[in-house]
Amino acid sequence: MRRTLFTAEHEDFRVMVRGFLEREVVPVYEQWREAGLVPRELFTDLGKLGVMGMSVPAEYGGGGHDDYRFNVVLQEECARANVTLGGLRTHLDVVVPYFTGLANDEQRARWFPGLASGDLYSAIAMTEPGTGSDLAGVTTTAVRDGADYVLDGAKTFITGGEHADVVIVVARTGTDPRDRRAGLSLLVVEKGMPGFAVGRRLHKLGLSTQDTVELSFTEVRVPAANLLGAEGAAFTLLRRNLAQERLAITVGAVAQARTAVDLTVAYVRDRVVFGRPLAEFQNTKFELAAMAAEVDAAQAMLDAAIGAHVAGELDPVDAAKTKLFCTETQGRVVDRCLQLHGGYGYILEYPIARLYADARVTRIYGGTSEVMKTIISKSLGL
Repeated sequence: MRRTLFTAEHEDFRVMVRGFLEREVVPVYEQWREAGLVPRELFTDLGKLGVMGMSVPAEYGGGGHDDYRFNVVLQEECARANVTLGGLRTHLDVVVPYFTGLANDEQRARWFPGLASGDLYSAIAMTEPGTGSDLAGVTTTAVRDGADYVLDGAKTFITGGEHADVVIVVARTGTDPRDRRAGLSLLVVEKGMPGFAVGRRLHKLGLSTQDTVELSFTEVRVPAANLLGAEGAAFTLLRRNLAQERLAITVGAVAQARTAVDLTVAYVRDRVVFGRPLAEFQNTKFELAAMAAEVDAAQAMLDAAIGAHVAGELDPVDAAKTKLFCTETQGRVVDRCLQLHGGYGYILEYPIARLYADARVTRIYGGTSEVMKTIISKSLGL
């Protein structure tokens, strides 16, 4: 389908990103996958290209534009190259907006140049071992003591936590037990602060190059100057960025579903079964035709949501509908693509197996499909 979302500037950016991935990432990606981690210098290399600071104001060395379509291009090109850089997506699409939207002048001067250059890589720590999606159940505490907060607690499932130089931590600064949503604040913890420790790397079903770790905080003295936004306002601030976080997951889901279809078309043309190319069987043609239509439908829905987001008009319900439809479509499409690969689809040597494993989590993180349905049903008055 013809897309009208991008301008010539976006397409020039696409060419640059595609060239970088082909030169610097694809040849060594298998090594990164085996190591379970991308090298830290990837982010400084991307910083030199201007990728890390796209949304950082120009006076701090960034690109100075807040156009989410550049982030979309980056994800689409990663999917096209069949490389998964989830930590990069989390940094750019989820964490950096908190800095650009909430930092005061002193914090901007302190952190923005490093964010733009790639010298500062970020993560966000919300989820705790016992809370899951229940953000209001956060038990990590930050108690004010003079010019500092004393931070205690633990976080889990933290994307990018192993490399992160700065981590936005959701902590409870209030003590009113009657309102679980009140009293949550955002504190920026910096690498090297005494009592801050990176725990074990969690071994996942998919997303093998994305470091996902546990973090612990034991009497970490965080300067009050590292409070991001107003004290006690974290619940509202976190909800404000949920639409883009869910959109980011959806962009990857649709792009990876399209890659799965493209890989499968190439595979069935070459694979010979019962003396004939697999592509000649009617079932193969019908399955791929149906999948191509489903991916195009998901793409059209997603592009409409991206356009609304760029215009500042994407509401939480539409973001939930988009994530629900597109990630569920991804799951169905990738599963059927794997089926057409037969036994080879189950072998990790084949990219479709990795796409299958990576796809499963998109219906879980950023809000499960069940949470998306709850949001949508409330909009129907149910």
